[in-house]
Amino acid sequence: MHPRWTSGPRALTLVRHGESVGNQADQAAREAGAEELELTVRDADVELSDTGQQQAEALGRWMADASEELRPTLVISSPYRRAAQTAEVAAARAGLPVWFDERLRERDLGAFDGLTGRGIRARHPEESARRTRLGKFYYQPPSGESWADVVLRVRSLLADLRHGYDGERIWMFSHQAVIMTFRYALEGIREPDLLEIDREVQIPNASMTRYRRDERDGGSFVLETFADTEAVARTEATVTEEDPR
Repeated sequence: MHPRWTSGPRALTLVRHGESVGNQADQAAREAGAEELELTVRDADVELSDTGQQQAEALGRWMADASEELRPTLVISSPYRRAAQTAEVAAARAGLPVWFDERLRERDLGAFDGLTGRGIRARHPEESARRTRLGKFYYQPPSGESWADVVLRVRSLLADLRHGYDGERIWMFSHQAVIMTFRYALEGIREPDLLEIDREVQIPNASMTRYRRDERDGGSFVLETFADTEAVARTEATVTEEDPR
C-alpha cells in the first residue's frame, strides 16, 4: 500500500553522491583480496574522487538545463562529505543553498566499517552466520544499523516534509542503501522484493531516482525513474557503480 499524502512536496529526486575515494579504495581492496580498505579518515569525511567531482559538475549542468518541473526548489543533503560535495557543486548551478539533514547519512556499519566482505567473514565468522540467519534487511552489525533502522530515520524525514513544504520540488543527496530504503517507505515494497531489486541493480554514482506525487492516486508518490544516469552519461564524465560481487 502506498502512503497517502494530502500535503507536502510535489516531487522528490534522490541523488546518490558522486564516486568517492572510498569507492575507489573498496574496489582496490576487492581486487587485491584484502580484508580492509586503505583509508585513513572516518567514513563521514571521505571525499569525492576526481571522477566524482566531474559527475557532480555533470549533475549541475543537467539541473541547469532541465525543465522547470525537474529542477529543484529545495536541496537537502547528507552531511557526509562525499554527498555534501556533490550537492554543493550541483546546486551552485541553480543558485540554491544546500541544507543538511543527518537522517540522510550513510548506513552505519559499526564494527564492520572499513572491512571488505572477506574481512568480515575472516574476523567475525559468527556475525556472518547471524547475518545469513536474519537476512540483509534486519541484520544489525555490532554497533551499527540494519536497513530497518535506516527506514525509521527515512520515515521520520518524510513525516517532517509533509508540513511546510507544499508544492516544493526537493532534491535529496544521499547514499545507496538510504535510497533503497526510500523505495521501501514510499512504495510499500515488501522486504523480499526490495532485496531482489538490490541484487539486480547497483545504484550508480550521481544517478537520480525521481518521484512525483499523483493526486489521482490518493496523493501517493509514484516512481518515474530509478538509478537514472542521464546527467553523467551525456557528458564526458564516467558512469561508475559498485562491483555487485
